[in-house]
Amino acid sequence: MRPTMSLARFKFAGYLRSHRVIQPFVGLLGVMIILYSMRVPLGQELSSYADSAALLVPVFAWAARGLLDTEPDVQRLISSTAAGRPGREVAAGLIAAAAVNIVLAALALAIPLIIGFTAMPGAPVLLGGLVLQVFSLLTGTALGALASRPILRDPATSALTMLGAYAAILLVSLVPITWLTVPVIAWMRAAHTPASLNQSLAGLSAITVFWCAAALLAYTYLRRTRP
Repeated sequence: MRPTMSLARFKFAGYLRSHRVIQPFVGLLGVMIILYSMRVPLGQELSSYADSAALLVPVFAWAARGLLDTEPDVQRLISSTAAGRPGREVAAGLIAAAAVNIVLAALALAIPLIIGFTAMPGAPVLLGGLVLQVFSLLTGTALGALASRPILRDPATSALTMLGAYAAILLVSLVPITWLTVPVIAWMRAAHTPASLNQSLAGLSAITVFWCAAALLAYTYLRRTRP
């Protein structure tokens, strides 16, 4: 575990030094400005968190893809060798990508509390917002991993695939059968009230985790043939 975490810290630091983190950070600020240019009325805080979670999926994907693309191919092979097993390098990259997105998600939770809400929401709203951001960062991290350079070599193809997959998720999640994909639209529908989200939480969590786990397993499998 220690070699994996050390390598994850190395990847995280390399991403920060490359300044690629500025790009998703600007994307996050853009979403925050759009959503909170006017203060959210009392009682609509959870819905705004759901809108934020849905819009931030491509931002989280962008951040994960950027981190996994930071190391040159040769350096990634050296890291894999130094870690002792290729699986450790893959795990370290995903951990570092998730860490970056956790920071971005924390900002997405905190910024509305400072400038976006007319009043401080209660604990159920904050907990619901946290859950929604976790759904979003898991989805974005999985999507960004599948679009990263070890899987898709061409940058244009990677970007188009990532955005196309996000658009497809939104379109498919409009269908009433929520298990067909990550239920982004269902997140938004369930967030009208904390009670509604609580009632739907188990099902939404199971579906979201299932599809994200499937995507990350696919990424791990593909990395075996695309070092």
